[in-house]
Amino acid sequence: MIEIKTPSLADAPAISALLESLGYPGTHAFIERRVTQLITLPDASLLVAVDSGEVIGVISLHFIPQLALNGDIYRISYLCVSERARGRGVGALLEEHAESLARQRGCDRIELHCHERRTDAHRFYHRQQYLESPKYLYKSLDDAN
Repeated sequence: MIEIKTPSLADAPAISALLESLGYPGTHAFIERRVTQLITLPDASLLVAVDSGEVIGVISLHFIPQLALNGDIYRISYLCVSERARGRGVGALLEEHAESLARQRGCDRIELHCHERRTDAHRFYHRQQYLESPKYLYKSLDDAN
């Protein structure tokens, strides 16, 4: 039975491993600080999917109030399921929890950014009834880039 729960600091190494599989290496150096932040911020949520004591998925969410719209936005910043657990409905379970939280907060949409190279993820989000809204722009504030 897969359980969806708020992680503890003991789950941080498993979350770091999931992020590394998503293409974000090096999070082990700061993951405990980020987990602590996300589980204590009132406008953020961090959830893990656990099967038999093993963290097999993670989702990070952020509530964004909207100035010009009646409803607010819940943003998925990261969603990752371990390769061993893919195809078992874990991602859908995490996304359904996100939708429930979004509705509780009075949001009228969930949004996310998914890089164009992640074609498997695109198929997943389309199955979850997400629509494409092209043109995602960003400005890097990292002097190294």
